[in-house]
Amino acid sequence: MRYYLGLGSNLVDPRNNLARARRRLAANGIKILKTSSLYRTEPVGLSGQPWFLNQAVLVETSLSPWQLLRLAQRVESEMGRIPGPRNAPRVIDIDILLAGDTIVDTPSLTVPHARLAERNFVLVPLAEIAPRAVHPLLKKTIQTLRGASSDRALVEKAPSALRPDSATAKTRPRSG
Repeated sequence: MRYYLGLGSNLVDPRNNLARARRRLAANGIKILKTSSLYRTEPVGLSGQPWFLNQAVLVETSLSPWQLLRLAQRVESEMGRIPGPRNAPRVIDIDILLAGDTIVDTPSLTVPHARLAERNFVLVPLAEIAPRAVHPLLKKTIQTLRGASSDRALVEKAPSALRPDSATAKTRPRSG
């Protein structure tokens, strides 16, 4: 099955944390098919914390959504994530955003991700690699959801690690 994952980090070395998470997923049999650019994103919910780096990743695996969730949680734990409140600073966050047209709604797992359509830090990187993917509940493409987002949080394409002086592209959804 193909999944879209959202990766995020804002503690220690976020760029390296995202790379380590991708490597750990791959080492556990997750085939990484496509990755978005890295995006520097304004924290949502809790102010006064460092900005995040976020990325969307298309993966393929034979794991069920629940098995993939357990693997993601294990990788987070191995990388030093400490459970805390929603939107708190974190070494790594791995979310299942979409699982094809699969819909899961249980106390432990919700797919598509419950706040996918409301968060620029998810929509912008996901739209880069999957603009025509369809949200199975809302029946709208990711590109359409991104354009309609009312989230005002800033999302900037992160400069390349090889060119730290490069300009950033800032993205805000169009006002309706």
